[in-house]
Amino acid sequence: MYSFCCHNVFLINLYINYLKFNIIKLANDSVGYRKGLTFSLLSGSDPFFSEIKKKETLIGLVLGQILSLLSTSIGFTTSELVRKGINAPTSQSFLGYVLLAIVYGSIMLYRRSVIKAKWYYYFLLALVDVEGNFLVVKAFQYTSMTSVMLLDCWAIPCVLVLTWVFLKTRYSLMKISGVAVCIIGVVMVVFSDVHAGDRAGGRNPVKGDFLVIAASTLYAFSNTSEEFLVKKADRVELMSFVGLFGAIIGAIQISIFERDALNAIHWSTEAVLPYIGIAIGLFLFYSILTVLLKTNGTAMFTLSLLTSDMWAVLIRIFAYHEKVDWLYYLAFATTAIGLIIYSMKENDQESKRGGEVLDVQRKPFDEEGGDSLRASLVGAST
Repeated sequence: MYSFCCHNVFLINLYINYLKFNIIKLANDSVGYRKGLTFSLLSGSDPFFSEIKKKETLIGLVLGQILSLLSTSIGFTTSELVRKGINAPTSQSFLGYVLLAIVYGSIMLYRRSVIKAKWYYYFLLALVDVEGNFLVVKAFQYTSMTSVMLLDCWAIPCVLVLTWVFLKTRYSLMKISGVAVCIIGVVMVVFSDVHAGDRAGGRNPVKGDFLVIAASTLYAFSNTSEEFLVKKADRVELMSFVGLFGAIIGAIQISIFERDALNAIHWSTEAVLPYIGIAIGLFLFYSILTVLLKTNGTAMFTLSLLTSDMWAVLIRIFAYHEKVDWLYYLAFATTAIGLIIYSMKENDQESKRGGEVLDVQRKPFDEEGGDSLRASLVGAST
């Protein structure tokens, strides 16, 4: 115990001496001191900050795969409901929004938080999110689950363009290469389906595919706006209002379009449990999503969801005892490598903007921030 304490004291003294040496060295040149210290803090050249970045990257990868598993589980549950003849897309996500409003709304009331963003920004975001969920669930009625999950990759170029235009994110060649490798993995899944003759079609695959593409585009807008809001405003506030307005919009849409479909459902345990499971899954999905968006960004989240195709394969193997083509495993490995490449290195411009990002997270959501968000939501470039 004594040797352990002495060892720790030695390390602490060593690091203190290291700091003293650098401070004295930098103090000789006041300009160099300010520039050197700023660069060290923002670029992460100090080993301590480099270690934090590594941990954030690892956490981002883990959270991304949790979201991917949740997405796969929700997709399978939705597919099972469609097979049972239950076609009520908006009602499936309605309870998830209600849970978000109750849980995060209660936290806001307990904190007595001041609202940092205009309510109509959240309303527009909730509208886009609800309709995106509606379209992707609707697509299950017309095309196969494999097609739905594969076509989600359309969100990748959409997210890259949106974050580049509105959030001023700049991507290095390393990150673009990671995206390309991930897309190659998805293409392998397509070839695997064709090779194995395992791509079951729906009653109108073309219509279903277009619905998924439209939903992916809406998701790209939604996730980019959420990344902006979660950094400019507050995570709890974002989830509270998205849940509240999502539930209101969903209730109106259900009352107009899905009353007959809900009345026709035989509400047995087999019908109720999937609805509850989807609600819990969506609540967890959105809760984890905001954390990932704040720490790693929209592009990392979108790329992480690509592995949902491979997680779906594992479920098919162990839950449904179906045979899977060998190319699926190669596709999984390729997509995983792409994710690692994407998260390995930040470009210089992103490093230089580190201080701005930190400042943005500290600032309240003032009029200037509101103007920027207004511009991003109406499609204007700042």
